Amino acid sequence: MDDDTATEILAATYRALCQHGYAALTVKDIAAEADRSKASIHYYYDSKENLFAEFLDFLYERYTAKITGVDGSTPREELDSLLDTVLTDERQTPGQEFRTAILEIKAQAPYNDAFRTQLPRFDAVLFDRLREIIAAGVETGEFDSRVEPAVAAEFLVTAITGAHTRHVATDRSIDRFNETITRYAETHLLTDTPAEATR
Repeated sequence: MDDDTATEILAATYRALCQHGYAALTVKDIAAEADRSKASIHYYYDSKENLFAEFLDFLYERYTAKITGVDGSTPREELDSLLDTVLTDERQTPGQEFRTAILEIKAQAPYNDAFRTQLPRFDAVLFDRLREIIAAGVETGEFDSRVEPAVAAEFLVTAITGAHTRHVATDRSIDRFNETITRYAETHLLTDTPAEATR
């Protein structure tokens, strides 16, 4: 398959997923979004599961670029930027429709080997980026020296994942979760030494 066709089909899968959700999504829906025939989609992917295995790779590449692309002049600013990136009340794409669909995909993971293999990569790239930022903050003295970067990163990944799930399942504001997690970072990660004293 040429790259343009692949991108077109995977982008159409993204739009159809947001509109229909995973459970109700059909190859016909994807074909309609791509303005192609159902047969042409089947030519490249022999099943919905195979299409979604590649679609998760497509999402992972974009998610990785977003996570690794956050910046800031200090570890604290980098952490704030990363939390804002993964915890925002997005009223545009992807928004809640997309998060709902992804939650549906996660619910299939216990029964789908490909999903179970691919989904942990999303957590892993977030964990690695958080650990890297926190370790840098500890090294510069901006974060408390008693903080264990791997433990703090694992907690934050778990909290962020839980926030997304609760946002979808209970419609609670993701902004509220952002505030809570940011407050945790301020309380448990930052050093007691005033920022001016560390410069």
